[in-house]
Amino acid sequence: MFRQIVACLSLAVLAGSASAAITKVPFGQNADGKPVELYILANKSGFEAKISTLGSTLVSLKTPDRNGKFADVVLGFDSAAPYVQGVPFYGATIGRFGNRIAHGKFTLDGKSYQLPLNDGPNSLHGGKGFDKRLWTAEPSETKDGPALKLTYVSSDGEEGYPGQLTVHVTYALHANNSLSISYDATTTKPTVVNLTNHTYFNLTGKPGATILEHRLTIPASRFTPVDHTLIPTGELRAVKGTPFDFTRATAIGARIEANDEQLKFGHGYDHNWVLNFGSGQLATAAILEDPSSGRVMTVKTTEPGLQFYSGNFMDGKPAGKGTVYQHRTGLCLETQHFPDSPNQPTFPSTVLRPGQTYRSETVLEFGTAK
Repeated sequence: MFRQIVACLSLAVLAGSASAAITKVPFGQNADGKPVELYILANKSGFEAKISTLGSTLVSLKTPDRNGKFADVVLGFDSAAPYVQGVPFYGATIGRFGNRIAHGKFTLDGKSYQLPLNDGPNSLHGGKGFDKRLWTAEPSETKDGPALKLTYVSSDGEEGYPGQLTVHVTYALHANNSLSISYDATTTKPTVVNLTNHTYFNLTGKPGATILEHRLTIPASRFTPVDHTLIPTGELRAVKGTPFDFTRATAIGARIEANDEQLKFGHGYDHNWVLNFGSGQLATAAILEDPSSGRVMTVKTTEPGLQFYSGNFMDGKPAGKGTVYQHRTGLCLETQHFPDSPNQPTFPSTVLRPGQTYRSETVLEFGTAK
C-alpha cells in the first residue's frame, strides 16, 4: 500500500490579520504562451516562499541566519523563461516518477510500458515531466498560515505511463518557520507513481558559495549502490566504513573526492539512502547545517528513501538570481521511494491502483545554531 510526501496583485491578507499573506505576481509564459503565475507566501516573522505554477516549483525560500538576517536559501530564477528553456529541475515537483527507471521500461500486471529515454539508457524524472507542465493554483488560509494547492491532471499515456493521474501538491507555511509539501494522487488505471521535490539548497544564502562546508546528517544505516548508469543494483549496502556514512554530522566535502567506485559512478553523491523507518509516519530524514550562517534545516518525511545529490553536474549554466550556479553550489535532498522500483521487486512498491490514493508529506523545518 502506498505511503501516506511588474505589478503585484494582493490576493488575501488572511483572516483579516496582517500576520500572514498570499500575493500573486506575473512570472512570464510557458512554452505555449500561457501565463505563468508566482505566488508569494509569507508569515509574520518574514519567512517567505515563492512558488510558480510552472512545474509547481519552489522558486525562493527566505529564512534568517543566526543574526536574524534573511536570505534566499534555494537556487532558482527570476522569471519562467529559464525553466521553459530547460534548466534541470530547479525547485520543481517531479513526476510521474522521480529518479531513474532502467532502460525506460517496466511491466505492470503483465503489460510492458516504454518510457522516453532522457538520461543515457534510462528514463529520468518522468521524461517531459510535471516540472514542465502548467498547474492550476488555489490559495487558502490555514489556522497556522498561508497555503497553496496546485493541481495537474496527467493524461492516460502521457510520457508512456498508464492511467489518467490527478495530482495535488500543497505548500503550506507554518508559524514555526517550516514549509510542508503534501502530495496526493489518484489514477484511472494501475500505474506507478513516485513524486518528489527537486529544490537545490544553499543555506549560506550566497549562491556563489559551494555547499562543501555544509554538514549533513542522514539517519540511515544503508544505501542503494548503483551501476555505472546510476541504476540501483538491488543491494541494500551498509554505510558503515564508507563515504556514505552520514549517521553523524559530516561536512559534505570531507569525503566527496574519496577513491570509491560509487562516488566515481555518481561524480560525487547521487544516491538513495534507505531511511531507518518505514511506517509512513513523519520522521527525520536529514539535518543540514551551514556553519557560516548558522542556518539549520531539518527534513522530515513519510517516504522510505532520500536521494542526496551534491550538485555534481552544475557547470555555471544557466544564470539565476544575479549569478551563475557553479559546480556544487547547491544540493538536493529528494524524499522518495527508491529509484527503479518498478523493476526491483524487493524495493517498496510504487504501484497505485484505481480506488487508492497516493499520499506523501515532506516538511522542511528551519532554525539556527550558535
